[in-house]
Parts: sequence; structure tokens; C-alpha cells
Amino acid sequence: MLAIAGFVIILGGVSLGFAMAAGAGAGTGGMMWSAIGGLFHVNEFIALGGMVFGSMVVMSPISVLKGVVKQVLGMLKGSPYSQDDYEELFKCMYELFQLGRRGGMIALEEHVLNPEASSLFQKYPKFHGNHHAVEYLADGLKPIVDGRIKPDQLEPLMNKSLHTMEEEHHQPILVMTKVSDALPAFGIVAAVLGIIVVMMYSITQGGAVVGKGIATALAGTFFGIFGSYCIVGPVATNCEFNGHAEMMYMKCIKASVVSFANGLPPLVACEVGRRELGEEVRMSSGDMETMLKSAG
Repeated sequence: MLAIAGFVIILGGVSLGFAMAAGAGAGTGGMMWSAIGGLFHVNEFIALGGMVFGSMVVMSPISVLKGVVKQVLGMLKGSPYSQDDYEELFKCMYELFQLGRRGGMIALEEHVLNPEASSLFQKYPKFHGNHHAVEYLADGLKPIVDGRIKPDQLEPLMNKSLHTMEEEHHQPILVMTKVSDALPAFGIVAAVLGIIVVMMYSITQGGAVVGKGIATALAGTFFGIFGSYCIVGPVATNCEFNGHAEMMYMKCIKASVVSFANGLPPLVACEVGRRELGEEVRMSSGDMETMLKSAG
């Protein structure tokens, strides 16, 4: 929601400033708001939109295009994880670790081999609904439960999965960044097309018609620069921050799982994970201990 508020501020400031300038230039306040309509020309948007979406299709596989849509929609929702999400995660891991400590790693088999059907995970709906997090936690514990690797070999394995996640998340951001860099040039192309049209068809129709045609063409340049620095660029940056938040959640899981696999008590393993968190979502050590003990 904060991103939407930012877009409202940007559009409001630009529109108001342009309207005031247009009203002052015309010597009448009535021109202020009618001038805003002069910025919007369907032909310029079609040209710019075609170049933007066409270039994205050329440079990206379909999976990355889907990632762009997913990340933009996620950006509009705000930060992907709140402190409540982390509280639920720690409760889930603590209960899972307690089960493993009392019954041995073999007691975790039914939960890590089929996490979607796990009765334990289903008690925590936010975590259970996060397919990537559930899979990452289960895949981390699975080789330990199976006895295929030693506990000290687990961290490199989980780090490799994290690295893959980071690359997959960065690919849509790379596409958005390249589009942002290209948008000013796309605006110039749209303006040149408009000037060509003016010179071919309007040059003999008088100064007023020519001036209007040139203004229409320049609107394409404006929206190219505006779209780059006020829309696509900030969206890509916001998506990158959301990616960092996503990785922080996964690093918290990794730190806790690796610590538990190496013999630390469940509470201490969760404490190691807590220290991976940023200040905005990190509860105090005492609060987490009280929460986990009260949860049983």
C-alpha cells in the first residue's frame, strides 16, 4: 500500500505542477486542468507500450515474464513478511525441533518427506501456505533424517539452494532494470515518429496544427523519461528490497535448521535464526523465549 501512496504523490505532483504552469502560461485558471488532458495521447502510449512489452518478450523467457508480473503484484502488497509471520515460523520450527529431540530425527520423517500433508505444518497456516519456505525447510532436514549426510555437511547444501533462489528472484528485476534504462530512448523514438508524422502530413496546415503535433510528439519523450525514473525504476528497486526480505526469511530457516542438526537445543537453534533478522521484524530474545515456551 505504501508503494501505491508513492505513485499517487508522484502523479499528483507532476499533474499539479504541469496544470499550474499551463494555467499561468495561458493567463487563466480554467486552462490548468484541461491542459492535463493534452499530455495523454493514445498513439504515444501504443508506441511506447509496444516497445516496452515487445522488448520484454524478446529478452525474457516466459518464466521470467511471469516472475515480473508476480513481483510487481507483490510489490503493491508491501513487505512480504511481518513480525507475526516470523512468530509463526519460530513456533513451527520449535515444535518440529522438539519432536526431533524427543523422538530422534526419525520422528520427523512423516513431516519432511510429505510436508504438504504434515499435520504439524498445517497448524501454522501462513507458513504452510508458503510453498517455497515449506519445501526449503523440508529439503534441509530430509538428508539428515535419511542419514545421507553428516550435520556439518548440511550448511553448504542449504546455501546452494539459497543461491539458486536469489538468482531466480533477480532475473525479473534485471529485466525491469533494463526496461527502465531503455525507456528514455523509447520516448525519443516515439517523439521522432511523431515529428515525422507532423512533417509529412501537417506542415502545410498552419502553425497551430504543427505546434500541436510537435507537442504530441514531445509527450512521448516525457512519458519515456517519466516511466523510467518515476515508475519502472522505483518498482524494480522495491522488488529488490522485497527479494532481500524473502532471502532473510529463508536464511532464518537455514540458520535454525543447521544449528539444530548440529546438536543445539530447539530454543537455542531458534535463537540463532532470530539473529538473522532485521530490526523491523526482530523480536527480543526474551520475547521469543517467552512466546515459544508458552506455546508448548
